[in-house]
Amino acid sequence: MSDITENTAVANVTDAETIADEVGGASRHRRQLMGQVVSAKGEKTAVVSVTRTYLHPQYRKYVRRSKKYMTHDEHNTCGEGDQVLIEECRPMSKHKRWRLRSVLRKNI
Repeated sequence: MSDITENTAVANVTDAETIADEVGGASRHRRQLMGQVVSAKGEKTAVVSVTRTYLHPQYRKYVRRSKKYMTHDEHNTCGEGDQVLIEECRPMSKHKRWRLRSVLRKNI
C-alpha cells in the first residue's frame, strides 16, 4: 500500500512542476518583432517602428502599415536607424510594453 501512495505523490509533484513551468516559467514564449529605431533620445527608451505588409482583401494589392513601439533599452545600446529585435514584456511604464532583445545591424 505504501508503494502506491509514494508513486502517486511523486507523480503529482512532477505534474505540478510541469504545469508551473508552462504557466510562468522560463520556457514561456513571448512575441518578438523586428524593426528600425526611429528615436533613441529618451533615457533607457527607444522608439521602434515595425512595418508589416498584408494583402488587401478586396483590391488584392499589398499594403504596407507601420506602428511605433516604445521599447525599454536598459544600457542605451541602440541608436537612430539601427535594425533591432524587440520582445514583449511586462509593463515598464505607461507606454512601454516591449524590451530590446538585440541590435541586429548598426546604422553606419
